[in-house]
Amino acid sequence: MPVRIRLMRFGRKKRPFYRVVAADSRSPRDGKFLEVLGYYDPLKDPFEFKVDVDKVKKWIDRGAEPTETVRALLRKIGIKVNRKA
Repeated sequence: MPVRIRLMRFGRKKRPFYRVVAADSRSPRDGKFLEVLGYYDPLKDPFEFKVDVDKVKKWIDRGAEPTETVRALLRKIGIKVNRKA
């Protein structure tokens, strides 16, 4: 079961709000997930991105791969994630 760390969309039309979750890569974007790791609010200035760093590192150590968007957000707050080949 390949696990991805990705965004799950909430909020109303034109007012997005996202949760950062660990989910099976085969489940839909807003479908089943394994654990909530944090949230991302792009509408605040500056954007608000909060994650539980210990949980993120635990999932990465278990083999979870973050999506490109989550990888970029993690990089902005100082968490370095290497790409798998």
